[in-house]
Amino acid sequence: MITITNKLLATDVIVLLIAAILDYLIGDPIKWLHPVQVMGWAISRLTNIALFLCKNSFMQRIAGIFLASILIFSTYTLSALLIKIISWIHPLLGITTECILLASCFAAKSLRNAAETVLEPLILEDIIRARLNLSQFVGRDTENLTSSEILRAVLETVTENATDGVMAPLFYAILGIIISAYIPKIEFVSLALAYKASSTLDSMVGYKQQPYTYLGWFSARIEDYLTWVPCRLTVITLALISFKPLYIWNICCRDAVLDPSPNSGWSECAYAAILGVQVGGANSYQGVIKHKPKLGNNIHPIQPQTIRDSLQLTRYSFLIWLGVATSIGFLLINR
Repeated sequence: MITITNKLLATDVIVLLIAAILDYLIGDPIKWLHPVQVMGWAISRLTNIALFLCKNSFMQRIAGIFLASILIFSTYTLSALLIKIISWIHPLLGITTECILLASCFAAKSLRNAAETVLEPLILEDIIRARLNLSQFVGRDTENLTSSEILRAVLETVTENATDGVMAPLFYAILGIIISAYIPKIEFVSLALAYKASSTLDSMVGYKQQPYTYLGWFSARIEDYLTWVPCRLTVITLALISFKPLYIWNICCRDAVLDPSPNSGWSECAYAAILGVQVGGANSYQGVIKHKPKLGNNIHPIQPQTIRDSLQLTRYSFLIWLGVATSIGFLLINR
C-alpha cells in the first residue's frame, strides 16, 4: 500500500530531477530575484550592524556565531514556511516553488556560462576582454594576467566551485530526502538552501583579513565542516569515473593536504590529477602576492578544452549522484 509518506517521498524525488533539469537548461535567469541575492542583502546588513556595535575581537567572534546561526536557521525556516504557504494555496504551486528554489541552489549552468565568457574572448586573442570578464567572478587581480594564468584562474574557480556550488547542495538535497522519509516534517529543499546560506556567508565574510578576521571565523569554520563530507564524496566519485582511483587519491593525499583550505584543495587537486595539469602558485590580491601550493602533476598545459573537460566531469558526477538519489528514493518508497 502506498502511504502518504511514500507519496511525499516520490514527489521529492521528482522535484529533485526537475530542479536538475531546470539548472541544466536555464540556470539562473538574470532578471529573477535569486535567493543568494536575498541572503547577500541580509548578510551585508547584519555585518554592518555587528561591526558597528562590536569593537573588540571577542565581541566580534560572538557576533560571528550569531550572524551565521541566524542566517542559516532563518533561511531554512523561512523557505520551509514559504513552501508550506504556497502548497496550502495549491499543491502544484508548492511543487513548482520547490523546483525553482532547489534549482537556484545548483550553479552548474552558471559555472559553465562564466567560464565561457572568459574562454571565448581568450580563444579570439582578446586578452583584455578575457581579463575583464574573469574579474567578474574571481577575487584575484586580473589586470596583468597572461593567457596561461587566465586559464589557470578559470580552472581553479570552476573546480573549487564544483563542490560548494554544485555537488554539496545536491548532497544536502539528497540527505534531506532520506531524512524526510523518516521525519516527514523535514523540508529537503530548505536543507539545501540552508547549506547555500552557509556557502554565501563564507564567500562574503569568511576571510582572515580585516574587517572580517573575527566576525567571519565561525562562518568559515561551519562552511568547512558542512562541505567536508560532500567534498570527499565528490573526490571519490571523480576518482572512480577516471578509472584510476588509486592514482587520483594518492595525488590528493600528496598535494591537497598542503592547501590551507580543508576542501577547495581536495576538489581542485582531484580535477588536476585527472586532467594531468597543475594548479596553484602565485596569485595577486589587491597588489599582495600570495602563494598557494602546487596541486597535481604538470603533464599537460591548461587549455580551453581542459576547462570544458573539467565541467564535463562535474556533469558526470552530478548525474551519477542523481541516479543514486533516484535509486535510494525508490528503495525507500518500496521499503
